[in-house]
Amino acid sequence: MCPPPIDLRVTSQRTAEPGFCLAQLCQRDILTLSAEAPVRKAAEMMRTHHVGALALTDPEDPTRVAGVVTDRDLVIHLLAQDRTPQEQNIGAFSTVHLIRVPGTATVHEAVKAMVQHGVRRIFITEPNGRLMGLLSIDDLLAHLADELSALSQALRIGIDLESSRTTPVPSSGDSGGRMYLAMHEP
Repeated sequence: MCPPPIDLRVTSQRTAEPGFCLAQLCQRDILTLSAEAPVRKAAEMMRTHHVGALALTDPEDPTRVAGVVTDRDLVIHLLAQDRTPQEQNIGAFSTVHLIRVPGTATVHEAVKAMVQHGVRRIFITEPNGRLMGLLSIDDLLAHLADELSALSQALRIGIDLESSRTTPVPSSGDSGGRMYLAMHEP
């Protein structure tokens, strides 16, 4: 059973959430296209805007997302099967089972949802169910890379501080090596 379509009336204001959450990470500007649009139009939009996914709207209610189509969908379900774009509407290649995660969720919860459903993009929603944004694996990787970079910097600073607090002390042994004495701070 498929979940109901997402309400596309996007609210443009971010809400302040305590701590870090997906609302701070998701892409708020989502490109949409009618599910009845030609495949070529979808491909042109993806190329022009350098995106890999489009939210497809319900032809009868353009404020509601009825599916999502990705560049991968077009390759696997259209080009690899020798279908021609002229004869198809984009909705024929879309995924209608939309994976939604609340904007208050954590990065861990987003990753868990992606793994559980085998998807690379999820919709982020407000508490009232309205669409807030779209989160991709690329967004998560960029965030995690920033976090790892910060940890690396913390290690470098710690090593520099440790080095500045130690002074070489001549060794009395015949090894000729040096010993280091850490300065004690009260």
